[in-house]
Amino acid sequence: MKPVIPIFFAVDDNYLPYLAVSLRSLKDNMSDACACKIHILHSGIRTESAARIANLSDENFSVCFADVSDRLATLAQKLQLRDYYTCTTYYRIFIAEMFPEYDKALYLDSDTVILGDICELYNHALGDNLVGAIPDETVLDVPVFCDYVKDALGIPAERYFNAGILLMNLKKFRDENFYEKFNELLHRYKFSVAQDQDYLNVLCKDRVLYIAPEWNKMPIPANGCGIPKLIHYNLTRKPWHYPNVLYREYFWEYAEKTEFYAEIRAARDAFTDEHAKADALCEQRLVALAASEAENPANYYRTYVA
Repeated sequence: MKPVIPIFFAVDDNYLPYLAVSLRSLKDNMSDACACKIHILHSGIRTESAARIANLSDENFSVCFADVSDRLATLAQKLQLRDYYTCTTYYRIFIAEMFPEYDKALYLDSDTVILGDICELYNHALGDNLVGAIPDETVLDVPVFCDYVKDALGIPAERYFNAGILLMNLKKFRDENFYEKFNELLHRYKFSVAQDQDYLNVLCKDRVLYIAPEWNKMPIPANGCGIPKLIHYNLTRKPWHYPNVLYREYFWEYAEKTEFYAEIRAARDAFTDEHAKADALCEQRLVALAASEAENPANYYRTYVA
């Protein structure tokens, strides 16, 4: 019997085409040593679109959907949302409580292409760590973000992880009441820069297994080298919007293999200069917000840690 790897994604309807690309790449590059059980967390998606995603299923790669609307409703008024973020960014917090049958699982963002064998990523031994993760290359690339995580969160930039790729110790999450700790902190302090990623970094501090950077490679030209094992087109670096994104060829290779290829091409063609200006403004606001929070005398670190 092959070991079955539980893998979680979180999407809304708008992101299903890009999820399909991620799943296609994951399936094409996984080894025969394991099988995958894909759980797609959502709060309402169209049946027709879900059926097209489910077509990827076979005996070694099953896809199912889980509606988290009820659990999210209890926290929705407390969640901090910014710009393009939706409540989906918080879904990963609920995995341990919603799926008690799993002691360990992977969470992957949908704006990814997986070129390595996912079994290799899953097989990292977590020990007593809460998560396995990769330092955030975007933070390391932008001095303002480095200052923010150090001065507002109390975490050195090289130890601040990106929450888009997580190997999760779900048993430890449950044993240590992680959900209750998150809920308490959510009511006590509102992170506004990276939102759930900041909560996860604060709550998992010093309980992180740091995984090699090729498992969360971002399209930052200064950091590009060789063929990554996982590409993460995070923030506004979307190859379905911009023609010169690093590693774009891998995205389009797998996009062509999905049922959503025509829609993804249409989204690229419909992306205008005005959309690009909105992206640039979003990035400027994020940098300004990070700078402001780094200097804020009442930020999390200065209020609760220092």
